[in-house]
Amino acid sequence: MNQKTTKYEHVWSRCLDFIKDNISEVHFNTWFAPIVPVGLNDNVLKIQVPSQFFYEWLEDNYVQLLRTAIQKELGKSAKLVYTILMKNASSEVNPTVNMPSTNKQKIKSQEVGLPVMNHAIKNPFVIPGIQKLKIDPQLNPNLSFDNFVEGSFNRLARSAGQQISKRPGSTSFNPLFIYSDVGLGKTHLANAIGLKVKELHPEKNVLYVSMEKFIQQYGQSARNNTRNDFIHFYQLIDVLIIDDVHFLSGKTSTQEVFFQIFNHLHRNGSQIVLTSDKSPIDIQDVEERVISRFKWGLSADIQAPEFESKKQILFNKLDRDGIEINEEIIDYIASNVKKNIRELEGALNSIIAQSTFNKKDLTLELAENTLAKFINKDKREVTIDFIESLICDYFKIESKQIQSKTRKRDIVQARQLAMYFAKKYTNASLASIGQKIGNRDHATVLHACKTVNNLKDTDKNFKIYLSDLQEKIEYHG
Repeated sequence: MNQKTTKYEHVWSRCLDFIKDNISEVHFNTWFAPIVPVGLNDNVLKIQVPSQFFYEWLEDNYVQLLRTAIQKELGKSAKLVYTILMKNASSEVNPTVNMPSTNKQKIKSQEVGLPVMNHAIKNPFVIPGIQKLKIDPQLNPNLSFDNFVEGSFNRLARSAGQQISKRPGSTSFNPLFIYSDVGLGKTHLANAIGLKVKELHPEKNVLYVSMEKFIQQYGQSARNNTRNDFIHFYQLIDVLIIDDVHFLSGKTSTQEVFFQIFNHLHRNGSQIVLTSDKSPIDIQDVEERVISRFKWGLSADIQAPEFESKKQILFNKLDRDGIEINEEIIDYIASNVKKNIRELEGALNSIIAQSTFNKKDLTLELAENTLAKFINKDKREVTIDFIESLICDYFKIESKQIQSKTRKRDIVQARQLAMYFAKKYTNASLASIGQKIGNRDHATVLHACKTVNNLKDTDKNFKIYLSDLQEKIEYHG
């Protein structure tokens, strides 16, 4: 490797270290890990990004962070050039990081010949509830983008969904794999994508189906000796949305047919949207070749909403229902209901029901009494000290052992977990976390977080530790 190559890779590596310390791990892995440095000349760093949308997202959301990182390494005169990777070539975009972007250069895409489908084709396999000649998308009209609240907790998934709605099958997000814990809006988002596609592209065949229903339909086709009709029907879909795809687990024959359908749709430019309660790597008893298909596009997780987003969700529901409530009640619900959006709206419904059926005013006292059984009022703030104490109790070790310099494997792992959770659940800087946990430096904390992420994917026992501790931290009392 020559000196010039070493220099630009080194500069970008140091930029990434700075960026990683200022954004979440999920956003870093999605938007910065795929970037490849390709050159450095006259204080202009050139990087390669996967697509035009990727470039535009960086410009719209991370231009200030990029500017700070580049200038930190190369000085105030530093500039950045994007090279957009295309199938047969690359296209260069003029330097933008030294100033706000105004006119983003558009990249022309080559037209690819696809087979023309006769819209009069008779549906060869009639799914219950779907007409023979016209496919009912099976979408819920109440689950649209209009009432889907955007926040930092779901912005990546929502933005990708909107891009897909505009250009289904033509973005790099194919498939879009949306995953989260239950009740955080992934089914809502999947429906919203389908509804928007039908609005913008009414000629498209869109179908929403749960994996449970898909499995039932396939079983029926196998019993009726109409397996090929089942496959052919699904191959006619332009935008296929499958909810709860993790139910493929253990269904060997269904995995085989799903694999065939997926490959056909992807090869022919159809859009696939999948939702799951688990990330692709956490789905058990599914063939590796199927899991690899899940990872082809974009995997976007939805986190629990933050306080302001929870308030907006509640206000949206009140607006739809035509009800007015004092904001202090909304603040109380948003502050105390932690788990998911379903429970958040359920808490609001309970308070309204108590007021209506018992003919009482909607007051803060009524809200507190209604939710008393579901809320632990004595929950402590999550601090580094609390996390360290919880981990010591869990592993039956003393705090002084975590603070020590010992390299015993069990103590090292406990220390790394403490650093990982401190970064995840507190606002402390990496330097502060390292200083509080064994007087370590910033780099040690970064290494600890990376080690934990690696171990949770490869060590089943460690994954159990991680899940147990996360639950204890989130619902501590």
